[in-house]
Formats: sequence, structure tokens, C-alpha cells
Amino acid sequence: MSVARFWRETLRRYNLGGSKCTECGKVYFPPRSVCPHCTTHRKTMGRLEPVQLSGEGEVFSYSVVHEAADGFEMQVPYVLALVRMKEGPILTAQLVDVDPKDVAIGMPVKAAFRKLKAEGAGGVIHYGYKFAPVLSPTEKVG
Repeated sequence: MSVARFWRETLRRYNLGGSKCTECGKVYFPPRSVCPHCTTHRKTMGRLEPVQLSGEGEVFSYSVVHEAADGFEMQVPYVLALVRMKEGPILTAQLVDVDPKDVAIGMPVKAAFRKLKAEGAGGVIHYGYKFAPVLSPTEKVG
């Protein structure tokens, strides 16, 4: 198996896998091995179980970026948001497929895995999660 294919097929790269504390029930992303919420951290060591996040959430807070970081120059302006997942964790992510002026706190969003970059024509392709607005049944794409 080629290195590029190995990375493309890595499970954690294509989903939002977190962990859930068996003591208090809090969910974390990325996964943790110890619950920082529980007062006796040692009691939780090795007792967090894997959990798959649904990918559903809402915009908790956001900022419109006008001065891009390296590699994002062609995307300005873009929205960088804090997304509160249905399961509880808050993730930082770029919002896509939405005009920055249409973003609002509380807006429902869904995870979308997108190509971030490629290392040459035959190299490793890097994917990551971003979030896109959830369309109501009356809205149309495009």
C-alpha cells in the first residue's frame, strides 16, 4: 500500500471521533485519555470511551477574516467560527458555502470534509473538517 493511500484511508482523518467520560458523561474533541472535568482525574484515566460526533452543531461565535494566513489568501474574506457540537464540545473551524454577511450566532451547521492541500500531483492529499450551513427544505443550493 502506498503512503498516500495509507493516509487517505486513516479512519480518524475522515470523521469526528472524540471521547466520552464514563464518570461524568462529558464529551471531548479531540479525544482525551483523562477527563479534566472530573475532580479525581486519576479515577478517569483509561476510562474514557470512543464516541463518534454527529457532525451537527451551531455557530457559537465567529469572526470574518480579511487578512489571510498563508495558504488562505484566495479565500478572503472567510469565516472562522466556534461551533458548538450537538454532543457538547466546541470546535474551531472555517465555515464554507456561506457568504460572511449571512452568518449568525445560533446558525445550524454540519461538518463537511474538504481537501485542504496536496503535496504535489502524486503526493499525500490532506483533508480536514470545515462546517457548512444546514439548508432548510425551502432553500436551494447555488
